[in-house]
Amino acid sequence: MIEAWLAERPDVSAVTATMGQGFFPLRADLHARKTLPWAETRVQQIIYGPAVGADVEARFSGPDPDVLRGLADEALAVLHAAPLLQSQRIDWRERNFTMRPIYAEDRGQSLGVTRADVASALALATDGIPAGSLREGERDIPIVVRTPLEWPEASRLIDQLVYAPAVGTYIPLGQVIDGLAVQARDGAILRRDRVPTICVQGFITPGVLADQAFRAVRAEIEAMRLPPSYSFAWGGEFESAGEAQASLGRQMPLAFGTMLLITLLLFGKLRQKAVIWTILQMAVKGATVGLLATNLPFSFTALLGLLSLSGMLIKNAIVLVEEIDAQKDESGLPQPQAIVTASVSRLRPVVLAAGTTILGMVPLLFDVFLASMAVTIMAGLGFASILTLIGVPVLYHTYLRRERRAEGGAQHTTAT
Repeated sequence: MIEAWLAERPDVSAVTATMGQGFFPLRADLHARKTLPWAETRVQQIIYGPAVGADVEARFSGPDPDVLRGLADEALAVLHAAPLLQSQRIDWRERNFTMRPIYAEDRGQSLGVTRADVASALALATDGIPAGSLREGERDIPIVVRTPLEWPEASRLIDQLVYAPAVGTYIPLGQVIDGLAVQARDGAILRRDRVPTICVQGFITPGVLADQAFRAVRAEIEAMRLPPSYSFAWGGEFESAGEAQASLGRQMPLAFGTMLLITLLLFGKLRQKAVIWTILQMAVKGATVGLLATNLPFSFTALLGLLSLSGMLIKNAIVLVEEIDAQKDESGLPQPQAIVTASVSRLRPVVLAAGTTILGMVPLLFDVFLASMAVTIMAGLGFASILTLIGVPVLYHTYLRRERRAEGGAQHTTAT
């Protein structure tokens, strides 16, 4: 079954072929697939991180369950057509068929039989009516009153007896109802903020990222037209990642503000600080190229890697800028010569520090949860190391041109 499904989707086959031979045989040999082919079976690898309901989840909210069902079916068709998703479902599940008695108002009122009496008679013949509990040690055993199955009245619900106060005797239920209507109804209506909400969920195939499947269906689902008073929102992995990044983003101004203050106190001049923070902005391009080359999403772990990368880049830039200032102040070298001397002396420490960090991230490339962070740090740090050794001297020479001109004027005056 799985081989035939893959044969129809060569794009998924190419992706899942790299996952090895351990996962698919488990899905193919699953006992439930052979004995219960109509059942919904889903095999999912362990996820290291916050639990989410589904990889891709579209959430519709509104007052009418029937309208929500229609919107969910439309979105479900989109997920079914996506080759990167292996199973789809609606969290309300399928509707259940129920029998509803049609209460005869005229006959029921004349006999003194109410709707509650009809409901009690049907409950007595089906699920039973709770009558109490029996204490046995530490257990409470419920006592349920139910019509015995061997009674003739138990064969047909319409023949159940109900007490009629007007005549003072029991009468068949069929005398106060106009039959039983069969209708489909929702077994469970889930709500969010007290509003009925239905979720259409999709689960990715092995070897496919949730962000890839999300991007494949996002535009088509967002293009759906919603009736008035109905709303739509994304859930699943997209919502979880957004909440994590928003929570981290609230602390970022404090962290970057502290780093700005430290660099200002360290140098005491704005131009040296401008050199360092200009390099930091340019180094983000390295992380972007790395994620695009590996086709990995900018996830929460990638954001953590980017924040860690910023600290490493600031450290390298501070080391080089401080060495240039030291060559100027302590050795008395002119600015161009101080820049060259400092860049040569700091070449080995910067390259070795970046190289050891990059090599330390290599094992994380094979981890599903930390791969984005590893690529962000490796690509960003590798690009930034070259940028530090080239960009910092150039920016220092550009931003501090007044000092360079002042040195040139002083040397000209001394020579004169």
